[in-house]
Amino acid sequence: MSAAVVPDHPWLLPGALTPEARASRRTPRDWLVDTVAFLLAVGWALLAFGDATSPDPQFAHNAGPSWLVGVDLAAGLGYCAALWLRRRWPVGLAVAGLPLALFSVTAGLALLVVVFTVLVHRPLPIGAALVGFHLAVIPVYTVVRPDPTLPYWATVAWTVMFVGIVVAWALFVRARRQLVLSLRERAHRAEAEQQLRVDQARQLERTRIAREMHDVLAHRISLLSLHAGALEFRPDAPPQEVARAAGVIRGSAHAALQDLREVIGVLRADTADGDAAPERPQPTLADVPELVAESRAAGVRVTLVDEVAEPTRVPTAVGRSAYRIVQEGLTNARKHAPDTTVGVRLAGGPGRELAVEIRNPWPVGTSAPALPGAGTGLVGIAERVTLAGGRLTHGRDGATGDFRLAARLPWPA
Repeated sequence: MSAAVVPDHPWLLPGALTPEARASRRTPRDWLVDTVAFLLAVGWALLAFGDATSPDPQFAHNAGPSWLVGVDLAAGLGYCAALWLRRRWPVGLAVAGLPLALFSVTAGLALLVVVFTVLVHRPLPIGAALVGFHLAVIPVYTVVRPDPTLPYWATVAWTVMFVGIVVAWALFVRARRQLVLSLRERAHRAEAEQQLRVDQARQLERTRIAREMHDVLAHRISLLSLHAGALEFRPDAPPQEVARAAGVIRGSAHAALQDLREVIGVLRADTADGDAAPERPQPTLADVPELVAESRAAGVRVTLVDEVAEPTRVPTAVGRSAYRIVQEGLTNARKHAPDTTVGVRLAGGPGRELAVEIRNPWPVGTSAPALPGAGTGLVGIAERVTLAGGRLTHGRDGATGDFRLAARLPWPA
C-alpha cells in the first residue's frame, strides 16, 4: 500500500508503524471504541461471575471447584484490562489468551474482541489459525463449564454461532477498510499521475520552445559572425560598408539577446502564469523570402525558386516546419560553406507533398575559419520532420557532389 496513506490510517495497516508510533496516533474514535470494548468486557465478566456464584441452579453454571471461580474472575478481569494493549500487540494478546479459552467464562467477550482485532488488522492466515483454535476447544470448554439449561450439542452450536458472527463481522470490517484504503490510494495515485502529466506537458513545451530558439539563435549568430568576419578580413573597407556591417551586427546581437532572454524566461518559469506567457508570432512559409533576403543582405549568395501552388493554403504547422528547414540549411551553409552559392527550392500543392530543398556546392577551401556548431541542428530538424509525418534526407549528392538538405512534408488536400 502507499506509504503516503498509512500515516492517516495507522490501524488499517498495523505493523507499518512502530508500536510507539501507533500508540501515540490513537484517535478520539479509537479511545471511544477501546473504552466501550473494555466496559462491555468487564460487564460481561461481572455478569458471568454473578451467574457462576448464583444459588439458583436455573442460572448458575457448573463452576466446579470454588477456587476455579476465583481464578476465572481474576483471569477474566486481567484479560479485560489487557484489552488496552490489543492495538499494539494483538497477536501476542491472542496467544496469551489461548489457555483461557479452555475454561474461562468471564474472559469470553474479551477473547472475542481480541479475535476480532486480529482478523481485522493482521494477515488472514494468523486470524484463521486463531479462529480454528477457538473452534477446536469449544467442545473441551463445554465439558469443563457446561450450561445446565442447554444440552451439550446445543451449547456447542450456540458458541460456534457466536464465534461465526464475530468472524463474519470482522471480515466485513476488514474488507471495508481495505476498500477505503484502496480508493484513497487510487485517488492519491491519480492526483500524482495528473501532476506528472502536467509536468511532462510543461517540459515538452519548454523543449519545443528551446528547439525553436536554437534555430533562431543559430541563424542570427551566424549572420553576426559573418559580418564580424568581413570586418576582420577587410579593415580597409569604405566607411559606409563598415557602418552597414556594424549596424547589422548590432541588430543581430540585439535580436539574439532578446530571443535568449525570452527562452531563458520560459525555461525558468515554474508556475502556470509563466507558462501562459504569450509567445511571439511563429514564422510561416510566407516568411521564407524575407529569410532569404536577410541572408543576401549579409553577403550570402542565395537563389530562391518558389514553385508552391496556392501558398495561402499551406497548413500553419507545415509552413513553420518548412521555414525552419530553410533556416537551418542557410545557417549550415554560412557555417561550413561561406563562399558558395546556396540554392533554395520550394514546390508542392494541396493534396501533394511540400518539397523543401537547400543545395550548395561542397566547399573546397574557405577564406574564413568555420563557425562552431554542436551538430544538433539537423537532429532537431529530423525530429521536426518525423513528427510532421514527413521524410528528411541530407548529405552529399552522389551525382553532383553538392551538399543537399531535402525534406518532404505532407500537405493534405
